[in-house]
Amino acid sequence: MGQSAAGRRRAGNVPDSLPQKEAHPWATWMVRRSIRRSVQTELAGVWVRGHLPTEGAVLAPNHHSWWDGYTLLEVAAWAGADFRVLMTPHQLGRFPFLRRAGALAAGQVREAARYARAGSWLVVFPEGAIRPAGPVQEVRAGAAWVARTAGVPLIPLALRVVLRGSQQPEAYVRFGPPISEALLPQALARELALLDAELSDSDPEQPLAGYLRVCGQRVTPDDPVSLPARMLTLITGDR
Repeated sequence: MGQSAAGRRRAGNVPDSLPQKEAHPWATWMVRRSIRRSVQTELAGVWVRGHLPTEGAVLAPNHHSWWDGYTLLEVAAWAGADFRVLMTPHQLGRFPFLRRAGALAAGQVREAARYARAGSWLVVFPEGAIRPAGPVQEVRAGAAWVARTAGVPLIPLALRVVLRGSQQPEAYVRFGPPISEALLPQALARELALLDAELSDSDPEQPLAGYLRVCGQRVTPDDPVSLPARMLTLITGDR
């Protein structure tokens, strides 16, 4: 398992050919803080498994949930990594403020490669858009092209945001080992199948064994009953 933020390189380590300053840095802080707060309050938790990259890399996850990008931003922040993600022009046009959270337009592949070469985690969803939460569908060549152009590892990721035995969804991220570009479809399918098997074979009222918690405090059957539940018991007189 990769170490936490204290042992990793610092964000913002980019060459002179990339932007060094941005307008209204307070707005960037606000956007990133708002996203992280959403993850930390609306999900029961985020957990990771595998060896996290300590240098620049292209991360190639499945894309089956609205939460995927936000979840990976949280993992990157926890790991001390600079985060970038390619988004479709349509989505980035709807939410232009996401540029302040590391989003790049899908056409900015050369700029994306420069960020990865400089040490960033660059997320490229090989499926191209959100797909049904089943097996991996068509795997496009973009992630492999950027990794090859940047000269950085290509890493398959399995990602599931699921509702199990908690009131809120949980996010699980499984990092696979670096692979050659030709093996991406098989490697991504393999990591996702392993994660799905772990979810299927686990106790839904407990976090997955072997995963490290990034954030969140999932309630388990052994935790004390919440204050609202205790108040309802008191008010109703039920015992």
